Amino acid sequence: MGIAASELCRYVIRPTLIYLGRHNCAAEYFLLGVAASQSALGAELDTQRGHGLYSIPDVRHRQLWDEYLARDPDLASLVRGLASQHAFLTGPDLELTVNLRYATAIAWLMVEASRLTLPRSDDLLGMARLWREIFQPEGRLQDFTTAWQTSVHPLFQVEPAIL
Repeated sequence: MGIAASELCRYVIRPTLIYLGRHNCAAEYFLLGVAASQSALGAELDTQRGHGLYSIPDVRHRQLWDEYLARDPDLASLVRGLASQHAFLTGPDLELTVNLRYATAIAWLMVEASRLTLPRSDDLLGMARLWREIFQPEGRLQDFTTAWQTSVHPLFQVEPAIL
């Protein structure tokens, strides 16, 4: 069983995006969809595909630090501030599994680093294409849209003010 999408958004995704100064509804929706499609909202936190809510592979994690965050020390410092003080130094990839806000920041910055345009929050197919481009190149668009419709879409019927 994973995390309730409404709580993931309220307590992890939204505060992380606000902390980074990147908050918008489309980003929230997209990250919820990525978490739903990659890990069933946290039901599978460590797989062969990668670590954490967003199934980020070790190599992509290091690549983001080396090629994107290293060029922006202020942003790197913000992100580092989300990581555990000592555990990050000995096992930075483990942070993706155990630290939801850190993993969310890394996932969002993967989107930024791609320089691709974030679709509108109501463009499910556009979000699926972006997901496939950044997180799951071999993925099927239907995998994303199905995960969205079963895990995230019910929020609109139950708690429309959440998002």
